[in-house]
Amino acid sequence: MSSTMTLTGRLTAPPELRFSASGVAVAAFTIVTSRRVKDPASGEWSDADTTYWDCKAFKQLAENICESLDKGVEVIAVGRAVQESWEDKQSGQKRSKIAVRIDSIGPSLRSATAKVTKSSSGQGQQQYREARAQSSQQGREDPWATSGAAADAAQSGAWGSEEPPF
Repeated sequence: MSSTMTLTGRLTAPPELRFSASGVAVAAFTIVTSRRVKDPASGEWSDADTTYWDCKAFKQLAENICESLDKGVEVIAVGRAVQESWEDKQSGQKRSKIAVRIDSIGPSLRSATAKVTKSSSGQGQQQYREARAQSSQQGREDPWATSGAAADAAQSGAWGSEEPPF
């Protein structure tokens, strides 16, 4: 288990919302962080220690992120570092990376204002069901679909908020 971390940075692109086969919302996005430093000789400011953080959020939080945040928005995010592992489909090699599982996020009010409205839960579930029905009518498969035990675990809620739905 990893420690909680706080990131303050900007979104590099609009968050991408997808749904697992069991209907769990997944938002994927990148936060870029850097520190501003002033060159004492020239007096000019520049970015230092720039880091790009791959982030994921799940369920209602994922839907709220995609509804509320966009490219370039300065955010404050709280999450946990997790190691994601997979096998490369082309080479068969095992790969891994560190990503951030977001627990909470919001816009920074340092240089912006925001009006907060309470979201109604379940909106994304209905959108997912409609999109899934339309996709199956057109004969396309869901690329995020899970199978077997993973789908059963995700459907039954065995994943909880700690594990991704795939």
